[in-house]
Amino acid sequence: MARNRGRIGIIVPSSNTNLEPDCALLTPPGITLHFTRVGGYDVDGIPDGEEMRHFASQSLSAALDLLTPADVDFIAYGCTSATLASGPEFDQRFQAEITAKTGLPAVTAAGALVEALSTLEVSRIAFTSPYVAQLNLESIAFLSECGIEVVNHVGVGRDISSREQGLLTPDDAYELGRRADHSQAEALVISCTDFRALEALTALERDLDKPVVTSNQALMYASCVRLGLDTSAIKAGGRLFVEHSPKARD
Repeated sequence: MARNRGRIGIIVPSSNTNLEPDCALLTPPGITLHFTRVGGYDVDGIPDGEEMRHFASQSLSAALDLLTPADVDFIAYGCTSATLASGPEFDQRFQAEITAKTGLPAVTAAGALVEALSTLEVSRIAFTSPYVAQLNLESIAFLSECGIEVVNHVGVGRDISSREQGLLTPDDAYELGRRADHSQAEALVISCTDFRALEALTALERDLDKPVVTSNQALMYASCVRLGLDTSAIKAGGRLFVEHSPKARD
């Protein structure tokens, strides 16, 4: 298979073990993925809003210097909570700074969630994540500023570390999704790039009969939009990929 249709560069938090395999499941033929990792947070600590804002403030220069020599066409920033905790204005500046430093288009996972919901034409959602309660509320405030109403939300019910988030199972994601769902929600959002939510997406869309958006799915969809790629055959991407292929929108 030819490898000449595009290269996506992805910045991954150092403890994240689920973003890369999810992206592999969502990659169109001929596209290659190129990853670099960033630290600057306590992987065994509890990632609250303050910790995530501190993480978002870390320089990406070293990571970008390692990534851009791969001649990538696009850069995706793979931590949702870092910019959710920092607000939409920060998120937009953050994306713009990556572009200014590299000359390449960029998107954050948080920005990709908002774009995905816009594509689906939904404004009322149910929300869940493995975040601490305070960070969930900051995420809801971010979405509200973007015109998205969260009609119900649930968390895991305990504070867990960044490393523990990655150890949650697809069954955990499914259970949280079912608990978060609400009759007034037009879609379900499951946030966090280190949460195995993608593997629960198909079952949740079937059982809830509504679109489900996960951080990793949204991040890869936004990448495919920028590159004008056909996503309609990627069933793992759910309704967003199959029914809203960027190629079909041309």
